[in-house]
Amino acid sequence: MSWRRVESSADRERAAALAGEASAEAALAAALPMDDPAERATDLTAAAFFDVDNTMMMGASMFHFARGLAARDYFNTSDLAGFVWQQLKFRVGGREDPQSVKAMREQALSFVAGRSVAELISLGEEIYDELMVDRIWTGTQALAQKHLDAGQRVWLVTATPVELAQIIARRLGLTGALGTVAESENFVYTGRLVGDLLHGKAKAQAVRALAAKEGLNLRRCTAYSDSANDVPMLSVVGNAVAVNPDSGLRETARRRGWEVRDFRTGRKAAKIGVPSVLGAGVLAGAVAAGVAYRRRHA
Repeated sequence: MSWRRVESSADRERAAALAGEASAEAALAAALPMDDPAERATDLTAAAFFDVDNTMMMGASMFHFARGLAARDYFNTSDLAGFVWQQLKFRVGGREDPQSVKAMREQALSFVAGRSVAELISLGEEIYDELMVDRIWTGTQALAQKHLDAGQRVWLVTATPVELAQIIARRLGLTGALGTVAESENFVYTGRLVGDLLHGKAKAQAVRALAAKEGLNLRRCTAYSDSANDVPMLSVVGNAVAVNPDSGLRETARRRGWEVRDFRTGRKAAKIGVPSVLGAGVLAGAVAAGVAYRRRHA
């Protein structure tokens, strides 16, 4: 019995590793720089990698996108409630459960099935202006700009769908984005993922792959994140910075001597998870109520 348990655990680890490799490969294939890096970058062996949710942007980018879609009647009230519940499950306490993250992302992708890629990109541009642009952390954006000013390339690395990540990167004037890849056939979304989420170890694999492709020296690179789930990505570069860290990452940063930047105000960093999530839940509830109200009075 003991041997079977070990075998099962090893099988799960191998499956997770393969899924991470597939996610990294898909992310790299979909990673299109915003412009020719040779025209902007002068320090070609160094780069910076930024997580998005709660690092570059307040809250979850996919949640803001879902709110924008809800306002456009892309899904019903119960769908939105389920989405909010998944957000609560993986955000409360500042910790992310991979299974909850996967369920939330796949739920989010399911309601774009049958929609064209061009349509969702266009909506993403609109929703960025409506709900995201004012949620960019100015402090984190300034850190990214310092790397750009030093002639380095700057990439977003996120579990958010790559099309949305690329919109954020382009609006911020960054080099490009690595993100979760949604499957499409004939430029129409199927509602499935290519590989798995770009999350946890898959982010580290994607960064390594991009470094190999672009000729980067990872010892000269810097990575930024708020979450303990991104320790694998933070560990592959020479300079790791914890931005608005959750309690787990703050402790890891303390032990490893990593720099900590906290742009939040008015709350203790270790306690920010629960209040901000509850606030998001109330806001989403208001959106859901608005959608329901419009339908009853249509």
